[in-house]
Amino acid sequence: MKTLNRRFILGAVCACALGVTPLQAQTSYPSKPIRIVVPTAPGGGYDVIGRLVAERLGQELGQSIVVENRTGAGTLVGTQFVANATPDGYTLVVGGLANMALNLGLYKNPQYTAADFTPIGLMASFSYTLVARKDLPQNTLKEVVTYAHQNPGKLSLATGGAGSGQHVAGVLFKQLAKVDIVEIPYKGAQPAYTDMLGGRVDLFFDNTTTAQPLIEAGRIKPLATSGTRRELSMPQIPTAREAGVDGLEMESWIGIFAPAKTPAPVLEKLRAGLAKVTAQPDLRQRLEKGGWRMMGMSVSEAESYARAEAEKWTRFLKQAGISGD
Repeated sequence: MKTLNRRFILGAVCACALGVTPLQAQTSYPSKPIRIVVPTAPGGGYDVIGRLVAERLGQELGQSIVVENRTGAGTLVGTQFVANATPDGYTLVVGGLANMALNLGLYKNPQYTAADFTPIGLMASFSYTLVARKDLPQNTLKEVVTYAHQNPGKLSLATGGAGSGQHVAGVLFKQLAKVDIVEIPYKGAQPAYTDMLGGRVDLFFDNTTTAQPLIEAGRIKPLATSGTRRELSMPQIPTAREAGVDGLEMESWIGIFAPAKTPAPVLEKLRAGLAKVTAQPDLRQRLEKGGWRMMGMSVSEAESYARAEAEKWTRFLKQAGISGD
């Protein structure tokens, strides 16, 4: 106890010597630029959310927010970086199904746990859409599955890297449809689409949000979504269940997270600012038009939901024998 008291006093003395106490540092937050780490390559759903939040939350907080893409090992590298960052509110991460839930079941040692983070807020959710190159002879999910059964190893499937939602959705599709399709890993959606548009890869189970613009432009063709119901933005696309692959239901979610030990006053400011951002009508319209569904959860609901998803997918992936190691 005496040692702890001495450490506390020493810390307070040092802070005062610098002219700022820990409490003052929290109440004056933010007094310098904030960093939001996006653990994926530019152009994907995480990147879209990160940049939208950076611009608008920065305006609410009166401080600039910089987006930093830290890619590698699916979403592990960027997420590990924030898990080890100083919990002062100046380093945040875009978190979702892939890095806050799937990684915990995919890897034996992801070097972080769900307890290492706390949600600032969960913003929106989306399904995945299985898309095909425009000139693929097969036009429906049933036709693709039939062809794959008759021609094992002939079709190729792009994945977003081990541990990403695109990767797991693709693996689940292969397992449930019992098809032999060659997986080709990419470091994000953009390089995967570069090869798909060039005719070098046949299929990609991508976030509906990033697939939609290319679908609407007629550059790729959709086969099915992983949602429990059809997307309002693209009601013509059947769900996987409707298209003949029962059990292929997977919806993602996304939000902003901070290291778990971030001080409560800092979290309150961040949460209040993000709540104002997500309530902006033009933002909601933009996201919903792009295939997102706003989540509208309270802080306690977001915490419970993120924790339940981590437990659910860890259990499921281990039972299914799906691993990113």
